[in-house]
Parts: sequence; structure tokens; C-alpha cells
Amino acid sequence: MTFLTGQGISPAPDPTREYIALENHYVAHTYHPLPVVLCEGRGAWVRDVEGREYLDCLAAYSALNFGHGHPALIAAAKEQLDRLTLTSRAFHHDLLGEFARDLAHLVGMDAVLPMNSGAEAVETALKLARAWGYRVKHVPRDQAVILVAHGNFHGRTLSIISFSDDPVARDDFGPYTPGFRSVPYGDARALEAAIDAHTVAVLLEPIQGEAGVIIPPKGYLQAVREVCTRHHVLFIADEIQSGLGRTGRTLACDHENVRPDVVLLGKALGGGIVPLSAVLANWDVMGVLHPGEHGSTFGGNALACAVGLAVVRLLETGEYQDRATVLGRRLARGLAALPGLRAVRSRGLWAGLDVDPAIGTGRQLCEALLRRQVLAKDTHGATIRLSPPLVIDAADVDFLLDALRAALTDLGARS
Repeated sequence: MTFLTGQGISPAPDPTREYIALENHYVAHTYHPLPVVLCEGRGAWVRDVEGREYLDCLAAYSALNFGHGHPALIAAAKEQLDRLTLTSRAFHHDLLGEFARDLAHLVGMDAVLPMNSGAEAVETALKLARAWGYRVKHVPRDQAVILVAHGNFHGRTLSIISFSDDPVARDDFGPYTPGFRSVPYGDARALEAAIDAHTVAVLLEPIQGEAGVIIPPKGYLQAVREVCTRHHVLFIADEIQSGLGRTGRTLACDHENVRPDVVLLGKALGGGIVPLSAVLANWDVMGVLHPGEHGSTFGGNALACAVGLAVVRLLETGEYQDRATVLGRRLARGLAALPGLRAVRSRGLWAGLDVDPAIGTGRQLCEALLRRQVLAKDTHGATIRLSPPLVIDAADVDFLLDALRAALTDLGARS
């Protein structure tokens, strides 16, 4: 199961400890990473500074859907680096239109507003929805309301945490931005009951990622679409983690043949090379924004467009969507047979596993997996998330399943 080649760096006497100590001394402590220091990656595998190799089953929260160092993406970035990297939107460049056209065609919408991070895409959508509400729906000025779901995660900016119910993300960062109302996730009746004359949009993750890969009941997204249409409310789908092949379709909404009014993309759109996000809508919505009302110095830069265009071309073939479907079935079958789990939720190559508290926590399972050459991430105490790159093969899936079985057995033996 070794796929990396090359010499890497010369190890210090205890390089892992030294790198971590240096990072802890100078970098703000806003993360709690596993004790591994990575220095090289190829495909689904990475190597640490001591030469150990690991199967990457987080893929930077889906930002690395196409793996580390995908040759087509690296080639696109290298070629563009020699030509032009940034103009700002004060001027045109030769790739922005082509990138926007091909991404719009892939998703089935008219227009693209490029940004950088996922949180920026969400903030952009909030502004877009409010402008649409005032200029098209004629909601009274400064009274627009956007509905969101319990358990949501859309980023960590101030407006976004204002409608989070996660105390870690929210506490001690007020005062909070008004104009949001939260309803239970997966309950279309509760959603409809919360809509009033001031409601301009519903913002949802088709599958809640940070919450633990929470998949809503079948038909929920269709019901949300129908409710939004009936009440003249925008349906905004945050596909930043779930989109671009992760679930076996281009968008997670495609599983229910649902077309939102606004789609948010990010993470995998930059190929794991550059930050790149996008807000997509048809012109009857996107057209409410006028020059000067929104923008970004780096949004839609030439380097990001070159990489994003290469990502779109990978997805146009359908190969990666098919891989996620086929290998996702193999993964789901294997996960269902594992001991020590209270629940398993999966769609495509994306899974949330709830660890039985009697044997340990999600963090402890991730630490046990680390010892068995697998990288994963815990969330909310008892849950771990799996989102390996879509370039993995059947042998990688089996390696992951074997490691999980052994790690769960280890935890059970110590409990």
C-alpha cells in the first residue's frame, strides 16, 4: 500500500515533536490537529516527516477530492504560473469567462460569481438573497429573514456564526447579526411553518457535513424546493463539501433531481491547490447585484480559474462521480459490518461514524487509526468523518476498513 516515492526531507532526531513545538509557539491555537506532520502527498496517500505513509481519509474536508498532486491540475497550475496569476476584477483576463461558462454548464445555471473561501461564498449568498428580497420580492427594507437549519455549519465569519447553534463556534463572539431563523433539519413542515412575509431565502446543506454527515429523510430536498417555490423564497444549497462528485453525483441535490435557486461551491473547486469558491444562480437572481456592490481582489483570479477549469473538465466526464458511487457502495457494505459503532451514515465516498461511547471517543478512534496509517477527523465528540479522495481504489477502501476494524477492536479491548 505504498504509493509515494522520493527522498522527502532529512529527519531531525525527533522531527515530529520539533515541528509541532515550532507551530504551537507561533501559530494561533484555533485547531487541535492529530500529532502528525505531513510533508509529501500523491493521490490518496501522504508521507510524514519521519517517512511514515498514511491513507488520507479526510482529503481536507473534500478540498482534495482529486487527491494530492493530480497531474492534470498540477499541469494547469504550472502552465498558468508562467503566464498570469492575478489582475483583480478591475480588468478582464482570458480565463474567467471560459471557467464561468463551463462551471455554469456543469451545474445547469446561468451565472457564476467567483470568490475564494467557502465562507465568502456563503456571505455572498446572504447578500444576494437580501438584495433579491428587497429588489424583487419587495420585502420592507432591513427586515429580510433567512431560514437556516439546526446543526448547520456554513463557516466561521460573524454573520455565519450568528445563526450557528454550536457553542464552540458561537459563544463569546457576539453581538450577533440579526435576520436569521433556525428550524429543525429534515423537517419540511417546520420549515414551511417558519416562513412569513419577510422570508427571502432558505439556506441548507443537502447533507450536513460538520454535524457528522447527516443525511436528511428521502424527499426532504424536494419538499424544500416545493415550499420555496410556493412561497416565493430562494432555496440556497450549500454544496461546498457535498458537491463536485463527493456523493456520487455532481451535486448532492442531484440525488433528488432538485434544482436550487442558488448553489454554493468551494473546497474541491480549487483542486487542493488554490482557494476557489463560487456562487451560481440564474440571471433573474444574480442580476440583482450591480457593479461595486460586491467583489473580491482575488476572486476569479487567473491562477484559480486555470485550476478550476481543469477541475470542471475532470468532472465533465462523469468518471469521478461513478467512482464515488461504486467505491461508496463497497465502503458502506464494509462499514455496516464493523463492531463498536452506534450508527453509520454514508453517501458516495462520504461517511459519518458514531462511536459507541462505551469503547471510546471519536478523537480516540482517530488516534488509533493514525497508528494504523489512516488519517480521519472527529467531530462533536463521538463522531468521525470519512471523506477520502475520489482517486482511491478498491484496495484503499479495504485498507481503510481493515484499519477501522483493528482500531475499534483495540479501543474495545482497552475499555
